[in-house]
Amino acid sequence: MDRQPLPLEGITVVAVEQAVSAPFATRQLADLGARVVKVERIDGGDFARGYDTAAAGLASHFVWCNRGKESIALDLKDPRGLAVVRRLVADADVFVQNLAHGAAARLGLDAATLCAAHPRLVAVDISGYGSSGPYAGKRAYDMLVQCEAGLVSVTGTPGQPVKAGIPAADIAAAMYAFSGVLAALVRRGTTGRGGPVEVSMLEALAEWMGHPLHHTMHGGASPARTGLAHAVIAPYDAYATADGGRVLLSVQNDREWRRLAEQVLEQAEVATDPAFATNAARVAHRARTDELVGKALGALDADEAQRRLEAAGIACARLRDLHEVADHPQLAARDRWREVGTPAGSLRALLPPITLPGGAEPAMGDVPALGRHTDALLRAVGMTDEEIAALRRDGVAA
Repeated sequence: MDRQPLPLEGITVVAVEQAVSAPFATRQLADLGARVVKVERIDGGDFARGYDTAAAGLASHFVWCNRGKESIALDLKDPRGLAVVRRLVADADVFVQNLAHGAAARLGLDAATLCAAHPRLVAVDISGYGSSGPYAGKRAYDMLVQCEAGLVSVTGTPGQPVKAGIPAADIAAAMYAFSGVLAALVRRGTTGRGGPVEVSMLEALAEWMGHPLHHTMHGGASPARTGLAHAVIAPYDAYATADGGRVLLSVQNDREWRRLAEQVLEQAEVATDPAFATNAARVAHRARTDELVGKALGALDADEAQRRLEAAGIACARLRDLHEVADHPQLAARDRWREVGTPAGSLRALLPPITLPGGAEPAMGDVPALGRHTDALLRAVGMTDEEIAALRRDGVAA
């Protein structure tokens, strides 16, 4: 079978980006075949390059978010560096930026300005709180936005709120930027015009807070923080097993409770006991419910506990650490791992979760060294070797 083209082949993206939100959005575009030109600072590049050295000496955030891109290092405060970006944008289909509030506008790289000059361009502004309103100029980092969006208020234990262990606000903004670009490209295909797209981290994460937000607005009370438990369902938690593991289970209805009681707990009488027979009763008697389940599973090792739960048709899972996720049997069985080139050699990376028709494999290109493609890109916009040498000599390009 002939190889199917990737959906975004022929699309060029220019990104003045840093950290997670914009880089993760543009990495999705690169995986789908777009050419992504990443514009970085000359003094160290995207500051996510320096977050850690955990990925074979490279920063794990950067490796995750920046494969398949071409890196050009420019000083945008110098008119010559800014002119290069404008020349790159003139031939691009998409522009993405997540600079600090007001910085893109000062450079003339905000979405409105660029789209006015290039009507077919799709230009994306990603910010913490949006372009207007009293928070527009407020500095926004992931943990801060998690707090402002209420995620931290519903995450953790009754005595301790905690942030999510992943950059949830950054990822939410990235995925809405990604889908916004795709939608704008579809519209351009029918109208011939691109246009500005705006995404804020607060608004993206507030949308993800839909269930607890609606529960609070319309029900009058915020959902309680319950750790791994569920505020309105029981049993729904992690339970220790005899071999030191932890198995999670979720009983979604009273039929499942009866099967759990009879086939796993081996206590048929509690299936119809008024203290446990309905979800409302089990939530009201959560401590007793958890004690029943915990005692039964605590006598089994994790494999046997999971086998019994699955045989009874009870949704369950293992509480895995990240080493176990890296060796997850389901990911291995579905061949979800690939090798990606980096300046430190090949590293494992997951295929993106969008499986394409026709056997088209996501691009998953190399993670670039800082300025790896500077000379080639400068030549592509018409610069001579002498002009390139002058930019390097003056510290405008690297």
